Amino acid sequence: MPSVGSASLIVMGDAGHESDVSQESDVSQESDASQESDARREVVSCGEAASQAAGGLAAASDAVIDDALRRMATLLTEQAPAILDANAADMARGAEQGLGRGLLDRLRLDSERLAATARQLELLAKMPFPPNGSALDPLPGGLRLEERRIPIGVVGANFEARPAVTIDVASQLLKSRNAGVLRTGAAALASAAALVDQVISPALDGAGISAGALQLVRTADHAAAVELVRQPALIRLVILRGSGESTRALAAEAARAGVRTLAHADGGAVLYLDRAAQPGQASALITESLDRLGVCNRLNLLLICSASWDEMLPVAMAALARAQVTASLPPHDHPLGYEWALQAGREATVTIAAVPDAAAAAQTANAQTSGLAAAIVTSDAVAAREFLGSYTGTGAFWNASPRLLDGFKLRGVPETGINVDHVPGPRGPVTFADLCLRQYVITPV
Repeated sequence: MPSVGSASLIVMGDAGHESDVSQESDVSQESDASQESDARREVVSCGEAASQAAGGLAAASDAVIDDALRRMATLLTEQAPAILDANAADMARGAEQGLGRGLLDRLRLDSERLAATARQLELLAKMPFPPNGSALDPLPGGLRLEERRIPIGVVGANFEARPAVTIDVASQLLKSRNAGVLRTGAAALASAAALVDQVISPALDGAGISAGALQLVRTADHAAAVELVRQPALIRLVILRGSGESTRALAAEAARAGVRTLAHADGGAVLYLDRAAQPGQASALITESLDRLGVCNRLNLLLICSASWDEMLPVAMAALARAQVTASLPPHDHPLGYEWALQAGREATVTIAAVPDAAAAAQTANAQTSGLAAAIVTSDAVAAREFLGSYTGTGAFWNASPRLLDGFKLRGVPETGINVDHVPGPRGPVTFADLCLRQYVITPV
């Protein structure tokens, strides 16, 4: 994040050197300030355009919204060659820059992924809209109380270099009738631009909705991410996704600016092999939980009951070997919950540790990980209930892969992100049904 209001750097020494370094520092600060100013103009321009279109989007009928979603699905197929060309360029640049296996997996688009996204859009178009309002208990004096759902207005989204998320977030904002300002990681900018220009904007326009309702920030400068969370008058809520440190820094900046966030900063799923785990089932769930290494809900920490360590460790090691994943075994030189998906070159790693029982496994998951998702593998119902009752994270599973913690897999719609906050509000996969404001309306009976 660019520093704001930092002092000039002065290196003490002879007068000539001090002057040179001071001048270089001044030039550097001027450059940083210029980039920040350019980023602010880009974000504000997007926010103003989205704000102008927000009213029309909020008033659009259900039929118009779903028509736009179906048009997006059709255009994903029709414009696949142009989209894949843009993604190929992003992939080539990513490989040149040394992006690791997991990050390249996130970045990659192919015909199969585009087709799957198109199917998701078709299903989303068929999903019923939540009721606009619901009657509550009448009030004294012949008054009627109703609770209504209204759009937020303009929602920002800053997400990782994962092009499909561009469609996921845009579709959820559209279905919830919220305008949006989207910003993705620099590595995916060409792919995201192709999706907006070839799919999202034409679909909105074809359905009679202003294409300005969904904007893409078209600069790779990270300063734009900072500016996105500094515009409370334009962008009321920002969805934050990506690596833990950068997302937490943006959330802190948003709090200082008075902007609300839904932050998906950390991931990493946990799988606990209980002493009553069946080896075959344990092996299958390990494999299923590692089908993609660059996603947040992949297996990250594998806990094994101490009493069955000698039996289950070889099972786990064999499953990891088949997935071409390395085990980080005790003693560890890193935190147990270290998220391997974020380390380029070492994404194909899973931490393995021993715990005495199900309660200890849940406590370890609570204390050492983000609280995204944890699963127990066991044929012992008592152990399962103990684990599920003790784990406080977003998703708790018994004999099921934590990869199921996904908006589409759980609720049949894409997600804008997974919120793991331990506070009231939408938690877990956040979808269009969560992106609203509550309004109380009182009228005469």
